[in-house]
Amino acid sequence: MPTTKISIFSALLTLFVISGCSSSTQVTVDTQFPSVVSKPQGVNAAVVFSDEFKSYIATPSSKTTIDLGKAQTSLLSNAFRGLFRELEFVSSKDDVTFKDALVITPSVQEVQVSTPSDTYLNVYEVWIKYNLDIETTSGDQVDSWFMPAYGKTPDSFMLSKTNAIEEAAIIALRDAGAKLLLDFYRIPSIYNWMVVEQKLEEQK
Repeated sequence: MPTTKISIFSALLTLFVISGCSSSTQVTVDTQFPSVVSKPQGVNAAVVFSDEFKSYIATPSSKTTIDLGKAQTSLLSNAFRGLFRELEFVSSKDDVTFKDALVITPSVQEVQVSTPSDTYLNVYEVWIKYNLDIETTSGDQVDSWFMPAYGKTPDSFMLSKTNAIEEAAIIALRDAGAKLLLDFYRIPSIYNWMVVEQKLEEQK
């Protein structure tokens, strides 16, 4: 009898472990980001948020999905408003109405997630790798700017896996917004483009 009880207990424990390992995690990042306080440069821009970008769902692993579309569109919209004098958001380059402006198309290259079981640390981490394709309205390539973002939870104590990944993703999105505001006009190609545009404006 004791042997039978042990066997049943072992079977149940094995089933529990297998179920826990095979469980999937679905995360939806749905948060409001405050407007940025920044003085825009005298530059016009059109930002192309494709339908794919606005509805983007990351799959960093076969068992984890992160719905970033709505949140990343909101966050980057706020950041871009702090950069440009006049700004329009469109779904396609064909919808751009500006004549002399930058056309910026953000895309997600990769999303990675690290959990305590991966690193043996009591934190969750999220990396979001963005690329910004930057052109002029005439179609000339200005730059293709790689913009990585990183976020982690202070610790994962008393946090569910879903909540912890969401919190790390929100921090990563805020990191992306801060990098965009701080570094965009430091891109050499953007600075050079502005110098040329200023000279052309002075010659008019």
